[in-house]
Amino acid sequence: MNIRPATADDAAAFRELWEEFCREVPPPPGDEETWEEEWRDTLRDIEDGLVFVAEDESGIVGAARGHEPVGDRGHVEVVQVRPRARRHGVAKALLRELVAELRDRGAQRITLAVMAANAPARAVWSRLGFEEVKLTMHAPADALADRLAGGERESIGSVHVQTDDAGAVERAVRQYVPRLPGQSNGTVVSPPRNGWVAVYDELCDREPELLRRLARELSDRMGAVVLSIGAERGEVVRYVLYERGRIVDEYLSVPGYYGELAPGDAVALGANPTVVARLTGGDPRNVRTAARTAASPAELPPAPELLAAIAGAMHIEGAEHGYAGASGIAGAEAFRPD
Repeated sequence: MNIRPATADDAAAFRELWEEFCREVPPPPGDEETWEEEWRDTLRDIEDGLVFVAEDESGIVGAARGHEPVGDRGHVEVVQVRPRARRHGVAKALLRELVAELRDRGAQRITLAVMAANAPARAVWSRLGFEEVKLTMHAPADALADRLAGGERESIGSVHVQTDDAGAVERAVRQYVPRLPGQSNGTVVSPPRNGWVAVYDELCDREPELLRRLARELSDRMGAVVLSIGAERGEVVRYVLYERGRIVDEYLSVPGYYGELAPGDAVALGANPTVVARLTGGDPRNVRTAARTAASPAELPPAPELLAAIAGAMHIEGAEHGYAGASGIAGAEAFRPD
């Protein structure tokens, strides 16, 4: 493997690298560039002597590009290696040459920017000693304006216990809810519907994590299948299925809604129709159709609509109700746990 300074004659190879990178790591909305713009900036750095390429017998397989230091700070714009040459030390070799040049020009600190969604690259930079010092965030202007105008929408949720013994559920709820951190203003327990008893609690409506804690406790105490399901912040739908106190399936309609996840963790938050069908009696095809995931809430039906569809696929009634709407359920028992 040969590392050398790049030249203007490498334009064709740089275009191929740029196009590959854009396919692998698409730029965020508003940051798109044309090749002409990219090449203008790259050529400037080539003329400054701050671009290096790696080549083997088949041609250029990677490049590293930096900017002239400002004060004591040198900046790495990009380090890219084609898939066929990865895991052979090419990126480190390129970075070594670039960092040496930046240090010779007075750089005492090296900075770079990386896409939040590019988990493999972030892991590499962390191993090399880079630390996060600034986080750039963005939001669609229309969605932000809606939130600013109306405030954050409220969460709603419910717990469904697979039993016909509403009395046993109520006793367990009366014992456990007072132990939750915070003050509940009331709880409603429904009569059995389709073999499930529903629990609606005012505190757990406000705090989805407490909803899941209540569901896990009821499942453990009663040795039952228990479902917690709700629309969180009015935007995303989450359900968790418990069996004898253990999580057996968890779903979040926008897996990355609360922050970036490793690819495997994001996949794990998709519904498992086979497990859902076994525990609820729902048709796995209907569960698969209803429990969709996406990168943002805007790509899915409104959360209340999605919540109703998923609950319907599980044969669960009343999941669209939060605590405020549960008092109208015929035969429901409302009380305030002490």
